[in-house]
Amino acid sequence: MFYTANVKTKQTQKRKNMTKFTKLALAALLGLAVVTTTASADAAKGQKIYSKKLKKACGINGGDFAKKHTQDEWEKINEDGKLKDEIKSICTEADVDKLKDKHLKNLGDFVVEFASDSGNVPSC
Repeated sequence: MFYTANVKTKQTQKRKNMTKFTKLALAALLGLAVVTTTASADAAKGQKIYSKKLKKACGINGGDFAKKHTQDEWEKINEDGKLKDEIKSICTEADVDKLKDKHLKNLGDFVVEFASDSGNVPSC
């Protein structure tokens, strides 16, 4: 009887450990999915942000805005962290201080995607 009780205790402990491990693995997977989703920027989101927040202040459509520079020039501006300054120089009426960092990442992808040498034309 002692032996069977000991085996049952070990089996119960194994189940508890597996349950803990499974929960931990699922939580890690979910966390990774959330992080990768928010970390990636998107040109389509950038286009929407431009249309909603900058188009009126700039007075030009998104294609004309993006064509102010080539892809390499926009990438350099993004890497140097000067996108806000460049937006302000093109759109003097725009309130760039209200733009969040996630907006800037998406706008950065948008302008690179539709730069003057890209051959792409946005619909905004």
